Parts: sequence; structure tokens; C-alpha cells
Amino acid sequence: MASDGGSSLPQAAKPSSSKELGARVASALVLIPVALVAAYWGGWPFALFWFAAGIAMMIEWTNMTRVEPLRTVQAVFGVGLAVLTALFLANAAFGLGVLACVIFLVTGTFLAKGSDGRRWAASGFAYAVIIVLVPPIVRAHPNLGLIGLLWMFAVVWATDIAAYFTGRALGGPKLWPQVSPKKTWSGFAGGLLAGTLGGFLVAWGAQRLGLMPPFSLRNTVMLSMVASVASQLGDLGESALKRHCNVKDSSHLIPGHGGVMDRLDGFWAVSLILGIVLLAIRLAE
Repeated sequence: MASDGGSSLPQAAKPSSSKELGARVASALVLIPVALVAAYWGGWPFALFWFAAGIAMMIEWTNMTRVEPLRTVQAVFGVGLAVLTALFLANAAFGLGVLACVIFLVTGTFLAKGSDGRRWAASGFAYAVIIVLVPPIVRAHPNLGLIGLLWMFAVVWATDIAAYFTGRALGGPKLWPQVSPKKTWSGFAGGLLAGTLGGFLVAWGAQRLGLMPPFSLRNTVMLSMVASVASQLGDLGESALKRHCNVKDSSHLIPGHGGVMDRLDGFWAVSLILGIVLLAIRLAE
């Protein structure tokens, strides 16, 4: 979650805000090492890590949007995500994965009641598929691998942290008050600067250590900028969804953060961009 301008909070809310920040830090100290260890390990542990995240995000999405029959749709989509994970780990043909995705998407959507329910069901499954498949694909990619994944983490985490603290410290005009009244343009700018720098430093450090071929400074900076903006847009998009559904958090699974969607909204947006790029490359081959 990014760009929170704490200066706009009422004075009475300050102690509560400090307590929430403490919970956020404590959760991060647990979750970040787990994510990094899973990323280093790769293979099936990493795939299962993101499968669990995708299941949680699908459940949060369908809960918030009140898809019915809820448990039936969630069960179908959960099996679908498990099948997609198994196909990835088995190195199955691309076409087989696409077919399985379509079958479970259509089945779960068909079972949902009402046109709105079917749209929410379909979009919830598609949302979860991105987070279940793209990070493991990046980790296994011969030209991306662990460095590509660390680049994603660096951009998203640096953007998130800098936007939060810059927005609180500087305040100023609101970024999109109708959707997220605490986010500011100063937070957006701080997040953009930090995310770009973080992404560049990962690529630069990897190149200096001989872990990747020489790269273009301009292209690395531009790609990191795009990813940082996407991360903040992903945050805003999830805020818009929560406002539409009249909920504060996607769930209460992670202390200080809310739900898995609240924690991974920016990472999901960066995963979407990389997924589209990798798919385009795959289709062009």
C-alpha cells in the first residue's frame, strides 16, 4: 500500500496510526524473509508460496464482491489454480495450460449467479491466475531468474515504503481523493523515485557481479519507472474495488496490512505487465 499522507489524519487518530505502523513493520519482518527464502529456493516451494497467495486473493476477491454460490465458485477456482500450479511444475505444454485455465474460468463463471456475479467471478479468477503463475515463470525464466524476481521486489517494496513515508512527511495535494483520500502526489513522486532507484540498483549490482549481461542504463531506468507507476496504480485499483464493495480491507489475515490483496496489489500490477511482455514474446516465437 502506497502514498499514505498521514498529515491529513485528525490528531485523535495519531496513536492508532502509530500502532498500525508497528503492526505493519512486524508483519513485514516476517513476510519479507519468507518471500526471499522462497525466491532463492525456487522450484516447487516457490510455486506453492504463490499458489497459496493466489488462493487467498481469489477468496478475498469473491468474498468482497459477494459472488454466489460463494463456496462452490471458490472451490472450482481453487481446484483450477491447483491444476495450473501442477501443470507449471510438470513443465506441461503451453496450450494445455491455456486450455485448463479456460475450462475452470468458464465453469466457475457459469456457476455464479447473475450477470454481475459472473463478471466478478471471472475477474477474480483471472486476478488470481496472474499472481499464481507469473512470479514462478519469472523465477524459472533463463534470462530473468532470481535477479528478475529481486528486481520486482525491489521496485515494489521501495515504491511502497517511500510513498508511505514521503506522503506522511510532506502531505500536499491528494492523488485521487475519491478513491483513496490519504494518498498524495508527494507520496507518488517519492515512491516513483525510490522504486526507480531500487530497480536500477538491483540490475546494476547483478551486472557488476557478473550475474547478468551488460544492460542499458536508460532502458533499466525506464522499465523501473513504468513498474513503479504500475505498482501505485495497482494499489489505487484495489482501493477503488474496496470502496465499491464498501470494505476497509480485503480481509484481516495480515496484521497491519489487512488481506493478501492489500499486501500484493502493487506486486500484482507489476506481475501483470511482465506477464503480458512474456506472453507477447512467447507468441512471437
